[in-house]
This record gives sequence, structure tokens and C-alpha cells, in this order.
Amino acid sequence: MKQLTAIIRQEKLEVLKEALFDAGIRGMTISQVQGCGNQHGWKEYVRGTEVLLNTIPKVKFDIVVDEDQVDGLIQVICSAAHTGGVGDGKIFVTPVDDVIRIRTGEHGRGAL
Repeated sequence: MKQLTAIIRQEKLEVLKEALFDAGIRGMTISQVQGCGNQHGWKEYVRGTEVLLNTIPKVKFDIVVDEDQVDGLIQVICSAAHTGGVGDGKIFVTPVDDVIRIRTGEHGRGAL
């Protein structure tokens, strides 16, 4: 099993959520997050004072899937989240040793 963590633009939340549902993904965790990458923020003026805003609001999707689904879901995420501009986001793929469904005690693929 693998965990896909996608950090994307806020305005792509509903687009990606629907694309994942259409791809057969039943479970995901979605979080509002703040971060910075290559952009390193921007300057704004608040009451005449220059303020450096160096974190940007983003949305984080966490999904755990079988390894054979990873490549297809990466394509789904990239297609749904892509704008072509700086700040489209990143996808992290990490191994998952086990999944346990708390209610039943099931382990592994059956717990997904």
C-alpha cells in the first residue's frame, strides 16, 4: 500500500475531490494547510506598512491505496490540479506498512 499526499491550490479542492470520486476513491482526508515553496510568499501593504506574507493557504489530500492504483491516481491528481502556474502543488508518495480499521480490527487491504 502507498499513501499519496497532494498539496494543491485551494480553488482546486472541489475539482480534485470530484475527480477522485470519479476514479473510484472512497476515502480521503482533506486538510486546510499553510506552507511555502519556491514562491516564498509576496509583499502586501497593510495600513501603509509593507508586510511579507511567506505562507500560502493550500489544501492537503491524504489517500491510501493499493500500489497498482498509484500511477493512475497521480495522473488524476495532476490533471485536476494543474493550472500551469507556479504554486500548483506537489504529490508525495510514501509506503504504508499496514492499515487497521478501528471498528472491526481488520488489517491491510480489507481495512481500506
